[in-house]
Amino acid sequence: MPRGRYSLHDPHDHTPLGEEHFHCAPGPSGWRYVSQRTTPSGTPTGIPAGSVDLALDDRGRPIRLELRAGDWQVRAGALNGVTWVRTDPTGTHATEDNAPAHAFTGASPAFLIATARLLRLTPASPATRIRLVAFTDPVLAPRTLDQSWTLLKSEAHATDNGPLTVDEYQVTALDTGEQHTVHLTGDVVLAAPGIELEHLETPPSTFT
Repeated sequence: MPRGRYSLHDPHDHTPLGEEHFHCAPGPSGWRYVSQRTTPSGTPTGIPAGSVDLALDDRGRPIRLELRAGDWQVRAGALNGVTWVRTDPTGTHATEDNAPAHAFTGASPAFLIATARLLRLTPASPATRIRLVAFTDPVLAPRTLDQSWTLLKSEAHATDNGPLTVDEYQVTALDTGEQHTVHLTGDVVLAAPGIELEHLETPPSTFT
């Protein structure tokens, strides 16, 4: 069960956005990722700023997602595309919505792993288009977007615990044409825009 800590920052001006303390693991029915986010340095540290609880089935589909950012909350899953309920800070209003999309995305590294798991690309696969619903901070506002994912290469690297396979993806935002690179190994993000792996207690899990 990988357990560790990511630091998050704005990919454009590198403003610190906080840290995400996580653990995740595959299971007989899929994969689950749970995390707590804390505020960045310069503000009172250690204060919970949000949380993620994401469960995928064995095909990589999001069967359950619970997001919190401040006092906002989203509960979601794959139903007639994807469906979610978003609750305001007072808890008095809840809005349900639906979109013909494949999965979800957002600031958490969990969503990069989940998208890669859903697509299951190989280096021989063509660029693959996917439609996602993004929940954006600070109020978890939903936005539908289209991306194209390509697995550029998979390379094995020697470590003290044996070979570690690193997958390098190119992700393209189809509305702007902006491209960026994501490096994953198993169920851990090694590097991506706005995400740095600061600490990892145990090796990544290997998906079969």
